Amino acid sequence: MNARKESEVLKQLEQAIRAYQDALGAAQSRLARAKQESQSLQRSDIEALKIQRDQAVASHLELVKQTEAVAGLLKSSNNFKDSLEKLFNEFRALEETYAVMQRLSEVANGKNAQRMSFQRYVLATLLEEVLAATTQRLRIMSRGRYEMQRRKEPGSLRAAAGLDLEIFDHYTGQNRAVSTLSGGESFLASLALALGLSDVVQSYAGGIRLDAIFVDEGFGTLDPESLDFAIRALKDLQQAGRLVGIISHVEELKEWIDARLLLSSTQSGSSATFETFLGAVTNTRSFS
Repeated sequence: MNARKESEVLKQLEQAIRAYQDALGAAQSRLARAKQESQSLQRSDIEALKIQRDQAVASHLELVKQTEAVAGLLKSSNNFKDSLEKLFNEFRALEETYAVMQRLSEVANGKNAQRMSFQRYVLATLLEEVLAATTQRLRIMSRGRYEMQRRKEPGSLRAAAGLDLEIFDHYTGQNRAVSTLSGGESFLASLALALGLSDVVQSYAGGIRLDAIFVDEGFGTLDPESLDFAIRALKDLQQAGRLVGIISHVEELKEWIDARLLLSSTQSGSSATFETFLGAVTNTRSFS
């Protein structure tokens, strides 16, 4: 039995020795091949590699700093962009508001198709009332021929519009400029306008009355028939309770006026004579 065991141990040992020899041969073969392949290789410079490593580490640290700086700039840029977007939205809202306000300003200052400012629009509304009252009197004075109107269409392209006056002539059926009226007609139109203005002023004055009106000259330009119509219009005002004063050198007016203040110039100075007519009686008072 012992001999059989020793024989088996020896066999195992022999197998182990052969395996070792095979592994040794393979290792020697690999060593020889490695030596042959490494003959053309040079040994690396460790110190140079260390220097390259240090440089790489320094470059890496510098790149990290630059990255952090760029990240800070990017954050600032994003904040700046957000601020710009906020300002742009505010500016756009203001621009829209400004566009509305600009349009209102242009319209109010006459930059429109009618070239009429807001002030002129308000005045034109009042002027329409004045002209309505004026036309009533002008029709009577002109024997139904003239009406005073406000020109609706703009005239000159450079001038503001809305308050220009014109005359409608029933004889021709057309409108004409006020400047085309004769001297006497212009006086009647001015008188009618003044009377119409006084009527409208009274209506807006809250109970305040304009009890007196004075007309200075102009009667000398009227023919007898126009003079008669003008005096009758003034007589109607007097009968309505107003004091009507006429300043004139026209002799024909004397027969229409019941009370006159006559001014005379002498070498010793001017004198005034006040005359009133009560029926067939004339009262005279003189003042120096």
